[in-house]
Amino acid sequence: MASPPSNSRSVSMSRSRATPDDIRSAAEAMLQSSLSRNRSSSSSIATTLPPYPGSGRSTSSTITATSSRRTSVGPGLSTAQVGVPAATQWPSSRSSSTLASATSATRERLRLAELERDELRRAMDGERAKASEMRRLAEEERAVAERLKREGGATGISAVEATLRALQLDRDMRKAAAESPRRPTTGLFREACSTDLLFLIDTTGSMAPYINAAKEQVKSIVNDIKLAFLNEAEVRIAVVGYKDHEDSPNIQFLDFTPSADRVREFLNELTATGGGDAPEDVLGGIQQAINATWKQQTRCIIHIADAPPHGHTFHDSPEPWDRYPVPGCEPHGLTHEPLLRQLVGLKINYALLRINNTTDRTAFTFSQAYAAASAACKLHKSNRYCSQAEAEFRRSFPGGRSSKSSAKAVLQFEEAALGTTYSALRHLVLKSVTTSASRTAFRMSVARANPVGLDKKLDINLAAIEEDEDDADDAKLEKTPPRWDTPGWLNETLMVEGFSPDVVVHSASTLNDMMAHDDNIKMSITELTIHKRSQPFAQGAMRVASYARMSSSTNHFVVKSFKRGGKRLAHLAEDMRCQALCKAFALEFSALAGEQHSIDFIVTTCLKGKSGTASGDDCMSLEPFIGGAYVKYNNNCGYVNEEIPGDQYNQAAQAFSHFTFERSQGRFMVSDLQGVGNLLTDPAIHTLDLERFKLVDTNLGMDGFKFFFATHTCNNICRKLGLKSSAATLMSGTPEFRATWPSMDNTVCCSNKMCGRIVRLAKAKKSIKFPGYHWCNTCWPQLRSYTVKLICVAPGTHHEFEVSKFFYASQGRTTPRKCPIHREGDDTLPRSAVVSGNLWSRLRYATKKSNSGRSP
Repeated sequence: MASPPSNSRSVSMSRSRATPDDIRSAAEAMLQSSLSRNRSSSSSIATTLPPYPGSGRSTSSTITATSSRRTSVGPGLSTAQVGVPAATQWPSSRSSSTLASATSATRERLRLAELERDELRRAMDGERAKASEMRRLAEEERAVAERLKREGGATGISAVEATLRALQLDRDMRKAAAESPRRPTTGLFREACSTDLLFLIDTTGSMAPYINAAKEQVKSIVNDIKLAFLNEAEVRIAVVGYKDHEDSPNIQFLDFTPSADRVREFLNELTATGGGDAPEDVLGGIQQAINATWKQQTRCIIHIADAPPHGHTFHDSPEPWDRYPVPGCEPHGLTHEPLLRQLVGLKINYALLRINNTTDRTAFTFSQAYAAASAACKLHKSNRYCSQAEAEFRRSFPGGRSSKSSAKAVLQFEEAALGTTYSALRHLVLKSVTTSASRTAFRMSVARANPVGLDKKLDINLAAIEEDEDDADDAKLEKTPPRWDTPGWLNETLMVEGFSPDVVVHSASTLNDMMAHDDNIKMSITELTIHKRSQPFAQGAMRVASYARMSSSTNHFVVKSFKRGGKRLAHLAEDMRCQALCKAFALEFSALAGEQHSIDFIVTTCLKGKSGTASGDDCMSLEPFIGGAYVKYNNNCGYVNEEIPGDQYNQAAQAFSHFTFERSQGRFMVSDLQGVGNLLTDPAIHTLDLERFKLVDTNLGMDGFKFFFATHTCNNICRKLGLKSSAATLMSGTPEFRATWPSMDNTVCCSNKMCGRIVRLAKAKKSIKFPGYHWCNTCWPQLRSYTVKLICVAPGTHHEFEVSKFFYASQGRTTPRKCPIHREGDDTLPRSAVVSGNLWSRLRYATKKSNSGRSP
C-alpha cells in the first residue's frame, strides 16, 4: 500500500538533512571503534541508532551484524566498503549531535595515540642516531689519541728552565776555568826550537864540492835557523865525517858546539880523499852520531852522501862492487836495524840529501825502519823505490798516510835531492830543522796536556773526524760504509739536551764583540732526538765517533763521545765557542778573499743525555759528517803542508791563519786547520789573553803565534788582503797591522744551527713563512719535505695545523703541539742570545713572567 504523501515528503526531507557527512561520521566511528578494539570481529559499535521510519528493525542490529562480518577495516574506507546498508545509515535528527560528539572524542583519542606513537618512533630514532654518533665520536677520540701518541706530547722547556740551565753552564765553565790553571806553554817555543843539528858527511874523494859547500855555508845555516826561530833558538852543531874501513882516519868527529866558527874550522880540517870500493862505512858514521852528546829537544841528522853503506841490503849492484856484501861482515860487525832503532829512540829526525841514485835503496831501507815507529816518511819522487815505499805504507796503515797523520808524527825521515846547486843546502837544512821543530813542539804540547798517552801508537785512520789524540785500539770499529737510509741501521736513539752556537746576523761589530768577551759568543738551549749507530767507525785516545742522523732531517752527522770519563759539558762548550769564533773570522775572510778562496768551519753542538733516559748523563758533541779526502793544512806548532803548495784551499788556509792574527790586532790566531776542501773542523785558537779559552788544550798563547810565523811564507792571498804583520814585526815587539777593514754584508750563515754553512747572501734561500732566516741548498728543501699536519693539543675542539718539523729541529727545539693561534702568549723559550749577557737579569725577567700568570 502506498505510503501517505505527507510521510513520503517527511522521509525525503529527513534523508536530505542526514547528508553524506553524517554517514561518513558514523562509518568513521565504527571504523575507529573497531581499530581501538584491535579489530575484533566480534565487537560492535555501542552507538544505537533510532529505527528506520516504517521499519520494525533496530539499526544497531544491522550494524552489528555487518561489523561482525568484517575482520579488518583500514582507515579512510568509504561506507560502501564497510558493507553498511544504506537504509541503516540514516540516523534521526535527534541523535545526530550525540553521534557527532562520540565520534569527535574517538578521533581525538586516536589522534593523541598516533602522536604518542610518532613521538615514540622519533625518540627511538633519536636514541639510535645518538648511539651511532657516540660510537663515531668514540672512534674519532681513539684515533686522535693514537695520533697524539704517535706525534708525541713534548712541549719543550720553559724560559725559566732554559735560563737556569744557561746560568748553570756559565757557573760550571767559570768553575772549571778557575780549577784548571793555564798549561805551562810559556817557553815552549824556545825549548822546541832549540836544535841539535849533526852533519853526517861522506868525506871520500867524490865529496869535495859538497864539503866545500857546507864549509862555506855553515855559518849562514846557523844564522838562518836562529832567524827562523825569532832569535830565540839555541843552535848547536856537530859534524861526523866518515870514509871507508881501509882509510885512516876512518871517522872524524866534532861534538856539539854552539860556535859556527868552530864548525867551520873543523870542516877545513876534512879532506875529501880515499874510498876504496863504491860503498862506504856509513854505519860506522851513524854509530858515532848516536854517541854524540844530544841535548836539545829538536834533533836532526843531515846526511850528505853519494854512496850507500856496505851490504846488499842497501844497493842493487853485483857482489864484486861491494867488498862486504853480507850485512854484519864489516870489520866492526855493525848492522843497520839496531842502529836505526837507537836513532828512533833518541827521537832524531833524519834527512838524507841524495846526490845520485846509488843511495836509492839505502833511503828506502832507512825509511822502513822509521815508518815502523810511525814516523812521517817521504822518499824523493825520483827514487826508484818511491812507489814501492808508498804501497808498503798503505799496507801497514790501511787508512792511508793522510797529511794530518803526517803532521801528528813525532819523527820524520825525508829524502831530498841536493843536486848540483850547492846553495840549496841552506834551504834544505832550514826546512828539515823547522819541520823537525814543529814535530817536537807537537810532541811536547801533547805531553804537557796528556802525559800518559804519548807512547801509544798514533791513530791514522780517523778520516773526516780525525783528532789530535793518541790511538787506543780498544773499540771495535765499523768497517762498512754508512747506510744512512737503511731502516734500523742507526740502532740507538738518544734523547739529549745541551747548547748549540746561536746563528746571528753578522754585522760590522759582530766579530769585534765576539773577540771582546766570551759572553758575546752566543749559545742557545738545544733539545734533540738523535739516531746513531751503536758501533763507532773511528776513534782516538779519548773519544769514539759514530754515524748519526735526526728523524726530521736528511743531514748526516757524527756523534763524538768519550770512552771513559773524559771532558764534561763545560769543556765541550768551550770548544764550541772557539769554533763559533773561528766561523765569525771565516765569514769576513771569505767575503774579502772571494768565493774561490773561501773558508768555512762546521758547527759543533755540545750535548748530554737527558736524565732518566737511556742516554744517561754522558757528554758528547754533534758535528756534521764530512765525506771526502781529508787534508791537514797546518797545525798549531808550525807545521805547514808543503805536499800541495799550489792547492787553492791550502793557500787559503795559510792566509786565513795570518788574517786572524792581523784582523784581531795580534790578540788571536786560528791554526790547526784541517778538513775536506774548504770545509774545516777542529781548529785551535791561540790567545794573547791567558784567561781566554783556558779549557782548550791547544791554546799555546804567544808561543802559538811564534810557531806560525817561524814557518809561514806569505802568499798571493796574504798580499791581496794587505796583511802587514810578519815574523820580523813580531820580533820587534811593535807589530804592524792593517788599520781598517770593510764592513761585510754579502755573506750569511745557514739558519740551521746544526749546519751553519756560510752562504753568499745573493745565493741564500729565504721563505716568507720564516722571515729573517737564511738557508743553504741542502737545508732549504727540507723545510717543505718535513712539513706535516699535527693536531693542536690546546683545550677546545680538535683541529689540525701545519708545521715544519725540520725548522724546529734545525733550531734545536721541540716541534710545537699547539697551533700558532694558541701558542700566542705562551711562556716559551727565547731562542737567541740565551747564554750571553746578564744571565741574572734574564733569570729575574723569566721568573717574573712566569709568576705573572699565577693566581695571587
